[in-house]
Amino acid sequence: MHAKHTAAVTAVGLAAIALTLSACGQKGAGAGAGMGGPTEVAYISVQPQAVGLTTELSGRTSAFLVSEVRPQVGGVIKSRLFEEGAIVQAGQSLYQIDPATYQATYNSAAASLAQAQATALAAKLKADRYKTLVESGAVSKQDNDDAQATAAQTAAAVAVQKAALDTARINLNYTKVASPITGRIGKSAVTPGALVTASQATALATVQDLSKIYVDLTQTSAELLKLKQQFASGKLGKTNSAQVTLTLEDGSTYPTPGTLEFSDVTVDAGTGSVTLRAVFPNPNGVLLPGMYVRATLSQGVASGGILIPQTAVNRDPKGGATVMLVGAKGPEPRPITLGRTVGDKWLVTSGLNAGDKVIVEGLMKVRPGAPIKAVPAGAAPAAQAQR
Repeated sequence: MHAKHTAAVTAVGLAAIALTLSACGQKGAGAGAGMGGPTEVAYISVQPQAVGLTTELSGRTSAFLVSEVRPQVGGVIKSRLFEEGAIVQAGQSLYQIDPATYQATYNSAAASLAQAQATALAAKLKADRYKTLVESGAVSKQDNDDAQATAAQTAAAVAVQKAALDTARINLNYTKVASPITGRIGKSAVTPGALVTASQATALATVQDLSKIYVDLTQTSAELLKLKQQFASGKLGKTNSAQVTLTLEDGSTYPTPGTLEFSDVTVDAGTGSVTLRAVFPNPNGVLLPGMYVRATLSQGVASGGILIPQTAVNRDPKGGATVMLVGAKGPEPRPITLGRTVGDKWLVTSGLNAGDKVIVEGLMKVRPGAPIKAVPAGAAPAAQAQR
């Protein structure tokens, strides 16, 4: 039994020694795995440059010209003279109102004018004769005065009848309801046989000129004031271009740029914003009234602006922006102040100087003061591929 006990102790001792050696081997392997060279990072050297600043605003499209067609005389619609959705020309007849009563009124006015003209002619001839006879004493001065007054009265009556005839002609012409502008006409609100009245509230149809399209954009008054202050202080220089680019609802870019027309002079009391209006050519009719769009317009040039990739910026616990620089003794954190985004980059307003090397790749692997191997951003992929 003593021999068996000794053999068991010996076996346990050998097992303990084996476990100890195994643990030491694993620890050594882990330590070896943790050893290595400096971390490779990529950096960019920042340089001040002129940066064109743009603003993206949302807005709605509206027709360049809109005309709601309404009758100017009352009557029954005899016929519709257009196809819904077609292009109509200015002055083109769209509806024909029954002209019978207006034609009769015109004919009556023409007859009344002819009668007045005949009466006036007779009165004028008599007045001319009396004017000659009064000089010789053949007629009294009173009879001559009466003849001259009658001639003047009949001439005035002719003028009244001419005005009545003009009114009748205008009303007769109004029975042909014409398009005020050239454009695309929408659906008709009435059909032949409908009774319409002069200047009624309901439009018969609407014609819209879509050769150009307005885009109404909104910008907050605070942003507008800030922009004016930056112009006044010289931080921003004004651009020479008033062009506006448009992004449609499906994300595509409208191929033709537009022009900024004006900025409203009144701030909307409800929204605190002002309206900017741009106009875009629309030769193919792609833009339709009421579409939601996003417009990008130039609002100034920042001279000496510094741009860095958005991925190079970290946030501290308080929300402040920081970047890592390549320093003499390794990575160095640097707090910065950010302006607006320009594409996929941040515009830095303070905290960086010309020539600073900002780490843009490998940020997750570095710690302040740790050894690094810094290479220019363009050379980083090649260096990693060789390893």
